[in-house]
Amino acid sequence: MSTLAAMLLLLVTCFTISTSEGASSASRKCEDSLVTPLPNKFFHGSSEYGRGYGAAFAKLNRIQGAGGWSPLDTDRYQWLQVDLGSRKQVVSIATQGRHRSSDWTSQYRLLYSDTPNNWRPYLKDGNIWTFKGNNNSDNVVREDLQHAIVARYIRFIPLHWSQKGRIGLRLELYGCSHWADVISFDGHSIISYRFRSKKMKTLKDVISLKLKTTARDGVLLYGEGQQGDYILLELRRATMKLSINLGSSQYNLIQGHTSVTSGSLLDDGHWHSVVIERYRRNINFTLDHHTHQFRTNGEFEHLDLDYELTFGGLSESAKMSFGGKENFVGCMEGITYNGDNITNLVRRKKVDTSSFRNLTFTCAESSSFPVYFNSTSLLRLPGQRDSDVLSVSLSFRTWNPSGVLMFTQLAKGWLELGLIDGKVTVYINVTQKRSTHIDISSGLGLNDGQWHSVHLNALDNYAMLTVDGDEASTVRTAIPAQIKTGGTYYFGGYVSHTDSRSLQRSFQGCIQMIHIDDHLVDLQALEEGHIGTFENVSLDMCAIIDRCVPNHCEHGGKCSQTWDTFSCNCSGTGYSGATCHTSLFQQSCEEYKHQGKSSGSFWIDPDGSGTISPFRIHCDMTEAMDWTILRNNLSPEMSVSAVDKDGKAVIQINYNITEEQVLSVTSRAERCEQYVAYTCRMSRLLNSPDGSPFTWWVGRDNKRHFYWGGSGPGIQKCACGIENNCTSSKHYCNCDADLRTWKEDAGLLVYKDHLPVNKVVVGDTSRAGSEGKLTVGPLKCKGDRNFWNAASFTSPASSLHFKSFRSETSTDISFYFKTSSNHGVLLENLGASNFLHIEIRGGSMVLLSFDFGRNRMELTVHSPKPLNDDQWHRVEAEKNIKEAVLQLDGQYREVKATPPLGHTELEFYSDLYIGALSGQRGFLGCMRALKINGIFFNLEERAKVTPGVKPGCQGHCSSYNMHCRNGGKCVEQYNGYSCDCSLSAYDGPFCTDDVGGYFEAGTLVRYDFLTDHGASLLGDPRSFSDVGNLVNLTQEELVFSFSTYSAPSILVYISSRSQDYMAVVLRHNGSLQVRYSLGGLAEPYTIDIDHRNMANGQPHSVNITRNLRKIQLQLDHYTTSTYMLPKASETQFNLVKSIFLGKVFETGQIDPILIERYNSPGFVGCLSRVQLNNVAPLKAALRSGMKAPVSILGILVQSNCGASPLTIPPIQPANDIWQIDAGSALFSFKDEKIGADAVHHNLAVIGGTISLVILSVLCILVFVIRHMFRHKGSYHTNEAKGAESANCADAAIIVNDPAFTETIDESKKEWFI
Repeated sequence: MSTLAAMLLLLVTCFTISTSEGASSASRKCEDSLVTPLPNKFFHGSSEYGRGYGAAFAKLNRIQGAGGWSPLDTDRYQWLQVDLGSRKQVVSIATQGRHRSSDWTSQYRLLYSDTPNNWRPYLKDGNIWTFKGNNNSDNVVREDLQHAIVARYIRFIPLHWSQKGRIGLRLELYGCSHWADVISFDGHSIISYRFRSKKMKTLKDVISLKLKTTARDGVLLYGEGQQGDYILLELRRATMKLSINLGSSQYNLIQGHTSVTSGSLLDDGHWHSVVIERYRRNINFTLDHHTHQFRTNGEFEHLDLDYELTFGGLSESAKMSFGGKENFVGCMEGITYNGDNITNLVRRKKVDTSSFRNLTFTCAESSSFPVYFNSTSLLRLPGQRDSDVLSVSLSFRTWNPSGVLMFTQLAKGWLELGLIDGKVTVYINVTQKRSTHIDISSGLGLNDGQWHSVHLNALDNYAMLTVDGDEASTVRTAIPAQIKTGGTYYFGGYVSHTDSRSLQRSFQGCIQMIHIDDHLVDLQALEEGHIGTFENVSLDMCAIIDRCVPNHCEHGGKCSQTWDTFSCNCSGTGYSGATCHTSLFQQSCEEYKHQGKSSGSFWIDPDGSGTISPFRIHCDMTEAMDWTILRNNLSPEMSVSAVDKDGKAVIQINYNITEEQVLSVTSRAERCEQYVAYTCRMSRLLNSPDGSPFTWWVGRDNKRHFYWGGSGPGIQKCACGIENNCTSSKHYCNCDADLRTWKEDAGLLVYKDHLPVNKVVVGDTSRAGSEGKLTVGPLKCKGDRNFWNAASFTSPASSLHFKSFRSETSTDISFYFKTSSNHGVLLENLGASNFLHIEIRGGSMVLLSFDFGRNRMELTVHSPKPLNDDQWHRVEAEKNIKEAVLQLDGQYREVKATPPLGHTELEFYSDLYIGALSGQRGFLGCMRALKINGIFFNLEERAKVTPGVKPGCQGHCSSYNMHCRNGGKCVEQYNGYSCDCSLSAYDGPFCTDDVGGYFEAGTLVRYDFLTDHGASLLGDPRSFSDVGNLVNLTQEELVFSFSTYSAPSILVYISSRSQDYMAVVLRHNGSLQVRYSLGGLAEPYTIDIDHRNMANGQPHSVNITRNLRKIQLQLDHYTTSTYMLPKASETQFNLVKSIFLGKVFETGQIDPILIERYNSPGFVGCLSRVQLNNVAPLKAALRSGMKAPVSILGILVQSNCGASPLTIPPIQPANDIWQIDAGSALFSFKDEKIGADAVHHNLAVIGGTISLVILSVLCILVFVIRHMFRHKGSYHTNEAKGAESANCADAAIIVNDPAFTETIDESKKEWFI
C-alpha cells in the first residue's frame, strides 16, 4: 500500500470513527419526548369528529377525552399538525390508534417545516416515504428515521386507516433541541473570515455549512491565492457546484482546475447541508447525505490561500476574476472552517461583517405558496366574467414534457395553456368551431425541473405569451374575434368537455404565484375554503423529486425522467440493462474462446459491472492457450534521436488504455511477456553490471528496471550476457561493445509484475556517430486464472464462508456450476435483513430470492435441458433500483420490476456462504468464476482451509487422483476419470508401467529440442529466458534408472548450441560421475561417486536436481547429497539442444575426455524412466504414436528393465464421496497381483544359491569400502528404512523398491527366447 493510500485510509478511518462515535453519542442523548410536554394550543387538526376528539388529545398513551384525535371526515385531505415550539431534531416517531376503539391509522406520510407553510415531505429511497402505522388501537409502533430531520412544525397526513372505523391517531416524537446561529444574506452582504497569518497553506480541510434559499444562483464560499490556487462553492441553476484548484504549472502543462456538481432543486426554500472534506488531492463532497468522492487534477496537494475566505459572495478583488457571479440570497447556519465556527464568530463580532446593511440572526419566511399536482389533481379558481381582457400568469416546475397548466371556458369557445414537448403552448378556440383556432408556443426544454414563469394576455384581438420574463422573445398573434372570459379557471386539469383535444394530459408538478386578472390569488384562502375548490392537490408544498440525482444510471448512462420514474440511455457505454449495469462484453479472451470465437479483435470487460471500463484487445486463439495482445503506438525499429537537456532520449509507450485496464489483464493472466530489441551502432545499452546503466525502461507503478529482454530482475545483462555469446566477452550486451557496425540486443521480458514497458530512456545516442533503433512489441498475456478459479463441494453439508460484501443500488452475481444432483443451495446469506438465496430445484430450475426493503422477491428460470448433467452452466443474477433479472446459460431469463420503495443506497449483507448453511440440502459439485459486483472471489484459496471442499474442480479426481502416479495427471470424465501420462516417463492406466529399453553396443537415442518443443523443458517462467525460441535453463531435474555390467559408458548426455553440457557416465571402475560445464570454468565441474561399483547388473535409480548453483544428487534409496557449483561457474544452461542416451553422436565441439574415455563402444544394458523436466525422450522413442523429434541408431528393444506393476486396491463404496447413499462405488478396479514366482521354476534353486554367494561377497566388499572412505565425504551410504532386514546396502535397495526385483539377465530373456 502506498504512503498516500495509507494516510488517506488513516484519515478516513479516524473521521469515520469520530463521526460514528459522535453520532452514537448523539443518538443516545437525543431521545427526549418532544410531544408530551407541549401545551394543547400547539396542536392543530384539519377538523375534529366531535368534542373530545380534538388534536390536543393526540398524545401517546393519553386516554383523556375520546382517547385520541379523529377528524370529521375520513379522507386523504385530513391532517394533524404539531408545533414543537422551536426547531428540534427529530430521530424517531411512535404512533397509536384512538384508545379502545376501532379507529387507527395504518399508513401515513410526514411533512415538516420551520414555518407553518412551505411543507417538505419526508423522503427515503428517493421517494415520498409512506410510514407503517397501526393495525389496532393501543399497540405502539415506532419507526426510527433513516436521517434525522430538523424542524419546528410536523404534520401527519393519514393515507390508510381502519376498515372497521375511522382515522384515529396518538403520537410521540423523539429527539432533542437544535440550536444554531442563523445568518441572513440579502445579496449584498458577505462574511470575510481573515486568516491569522497572511497566507494559509493546508494539506487537509473540512468545511461545512447549511443553506436555505429560493434563489437558484449565488456564491456561498470563495478563497484564492496568488499562486493560482482557489476554492469556490456556488449555486448554479439550483445545483451545487464545487470548483477547486490546488495549483497549475504552465511549464509542465499541469492543469489543476477541477469542478464537480451535486444535487438539484436546491432553491426549494428548505435547509440543505454541505460538507467538504479534503486530504491532499482526495475530496469527499457531501450534499444532503449523498457523498461524491473524487481526486483533483494536477499533481499538487496543498491549498494555498491568501488573506481570507468569504462566505455569501465574492470579495471586490475576486469579482475581477469571476465577473458576473451573483451573491447568495438566503440563510446559512452552522458555517465551520477547519474547526472554527464562523457563525459563532459573527455573533461575537470576531469577523468582518461591514458589508451587511442589517445583520440579523433570523431567517425570513418564504412568501411562496406552491401547489403540488399529481395525475388526478384539479384546482378551480374564480375570475372576472364577461371581460374582454384575459390575463393569467403563473410559475411552474415539472419533469413531464406535456401537461395542462390552465384551462378556461370562454363565453364563446375555450382557451388552454399547457406544455407540449417541453414548450409552452396556447390553444384558443374563439367560435367553438374546430376550424377556427389559434395555436402559439414559446420556450424550449421547460420540463427541466426548474421554476419557469408564464404570462398570457389576450385583449383587443391579439394574444401575447411571455416565458421566463423574456420580453424580447414574447410571442404575439392576432385573434379573429374578441374574447369574453367565462369567469372560471382550472389549473392542472379540467372538467371534460367535447371541445377539448387533450383530455388525458393532466399536469404533474408544482405551480405557484398564480395571478388572475393581474391579481395574486390568495391560495391560503383557498386552503381555508374561502375561495375556489380543489381535488387531490397538496397545498403549500412542492414535493418534486429529482430521480436523476443521485444518478442511478451507471457507467456514464444518461438519465432522463418523468414525474413518476426515470430511464437510462446506455448507448455508447458498453453496458445494458435498466441502469446500464450489465456489461455487453466478456471478461477475457478465454471466455470468448469458450464461446467458440476465433482469433480477432474483441472488447473485454475484466471486472464486469465494476469501475474498469471495457477496452479493445486482440485475441490470438491459434494455440492451445489463448493469448491476449495489447498493442502500443511504437513502430518497429523506431529511430532514437531526440534527446533532452540531460542527453537522454525518452520514448513514451502508449497502449491507448489506462494503467488500471492493463493491470486487470496482467493480474489475472497465467503468464505475460513482451519483446524488446535495441539495434545499435556506437550506442551502448546497459554498461557493465556494476556500472551505471546508459538505458533503462519504466514498467508498472512507474518503476525503473535495468535488465533487458532475455534476462531477469536484478541481472543487469542482455540475453547474450546470460548465454555467454556477446560480441565482446568483456561486456554483457552486444551494444555495450560500442562498435561502428550494427549490433542488436533482443529478447523477451517475462516478469509480469513489471510489465508493460511504459517508457524507455536511452542514454547514449548524443555522441557523434551514435545511432539506435528501438522495438517494443505488444504485451502478450495468456490464460485467465479467475475464469478457472474453482472449488469442488464433496459433502452436502460443506460451504465456503466469505465476509459480508457491499451492495450498492445495483448488485450482480455470476458464476458457473456443474453437478449431478437434482437440487442444492448454491449461494445464500441468512442475516436478519437483506436475505439472499440461489438454489437448484428439481434438476431443471434455478431459484433466486432476496429481500427488497420490506418485500421478498422470487425469480425462477426453467431450463429445457437437465442441469444435473455434470456440464458447466452459468447463472447471472442482478437487482437494481428498477428491476431484478435472473438468467441461465445466457438464454433463459426472468425479469421482474422492483418496488418503487424499499431499496437502500448502501446495503451491507451479512456473511456470505457458497453452498448450504441453514441445514438444507447442500450443493454437491463444482463452482467456478464467482463474481459479485465486479469482484472475483478466490474459491480455491478458501477451499484449502475448508473441510468438505477441495480447491479446483476435481470431481472424481478428488478421490482417485492419488492413483495417478509419477507425474500423471488426473482427467475428469463423465462417470469416472483417467490418468494422462503424456508428461510422465511412465505408462499404463495409472502411469505406473515402467517404460525402458535394452541397448546393444552402439545403440543410441537422440531427442532434439526444436522451436516448438523447447517450452516443454521449462518450469516456472521466472526461472528461464526464452531467447530465439530456444531453451535456457537455470534449473532442471534429470531422473532415470539403469542396470548394466558394462563400463565405461555414457548413460545420459545433454548438449547445447553453445559449449554448455551435462553428462552422467560410468567410469572404468563402474563408479558414477556427473559432469557439468556451464561456462566460467576452465574444466567441467565433476561429482564422483567413487566408493560404489554401479555396473553390477543391479537396477539403480538416479535423481539429479539443480537450481542455479545448488545440485542435489540421490542414488537409489540413499540420503540425498548436496553440492554447489563454484562461484566462477555460470548458472544458466544455455540453448539446450539434444539429449543422448547410450552414446553421443554429435557435431561441433565436444569434451574430448567424454569421447576418448566413455563413448566407445557405448552403453550396453537397460535404461528406463528417463525424464528431463517434462520431457521423456526414451518413452518418445519407444511409442510410435507419439510425434516427437527423436531418432534411434542401432537396436533398441523395449523392456521393463525388471519392474513390476503397481497394485491398485479396489475403491471402497464408503469412501466414494460422490455417492451420496454410499451404497456402491461409481466404478472400481480389479487387483493386479504380483506373482510369487517372479522367475521360472527351473531356475529357482540355482538362483537362490547364487544369490546367497553374491550377497555374502557384496557385504564384505561394502564393509571394506565404507571403512576406507567414511572420512572422505564423497558420498555417505545411509540406508533407507527396510535395510535392517537386508544383508548389505545393495540388498537394501532391492528390499525397498519392489520395481527392482529382476536382474539384467532376466531382462535379456524377454527377447532372446
